[in-house]
Amino acid sequence: MELIQPGIGLAFWMILSFGILFFILTKFAWKPILKMLKEREDAIDEALNAAEKARAEISTIQSENQALLVLAKEERDVILSEARKIKDNILKEAKEKAQEEGQRIIDSARENIHFEKMQAITDLKNEVAKLSIEIAEKILRDELSNKERSQQIIKDMVKEIKLN
Repeated sequence: MELIQPGIGLAFWMILSFGILFFILTKFAWKPILKMLKEREDAIDEALNAAEKARAEISTIQSENQALLVLAKEERDVILSEARKIKDNILKEAKEKAQEEGQRIIDSARENIHFEKMQAITDLKNEVAKLSIEIAEKILRDELSNKERSQQIIKDMVKEIKLN
C-alpha cells in the first residue's frame, strides 16, 4: 500500500525537492524563459507588421501597376491611331501618285499616238505624192512619146502661162 499512500518522508522530500527546483527555476530559468517568450512574441508581432506592410505595399504596387497598365493601353491606342492615320495618308498619297502617274502615262500615250498618226498621215501623203508623180510621169511619157501631141501640150501650157 505504500504505493497508493505515499509515506510522509517521501512527501516531504518531494515537496522539498520541488521547492528547490521551483526556486532554482524562478531564480535562473524563469526570467530567461520569459525574456525569450517576450522576444518571440515581439518577433511574431514584428513579422505580422512586416507582413501587413508588405501586403499594403503589394496593394499599392498593384494599383500602380493597374494605373501603368491603363496608361500603357491609352498610349498603345494613341500609337495605333497615329499608325492608322499614317497608313491612310500613305495609301492616299500612293493612290494619288498612281493616278497622276496613270494620267501622265495616258497623256504620253495620247501624244505618242497623235505623233504616230501625224507621221503615218505624212508618210501616206508622201507615198500618195510619189505615186502621183510616177503616174504623171507615165502619163506624160505616153503623151509625149507622140511628137505632135507633145507640141500641142507645150503650146497649151504656154498659152496658160500667158493668161496667168
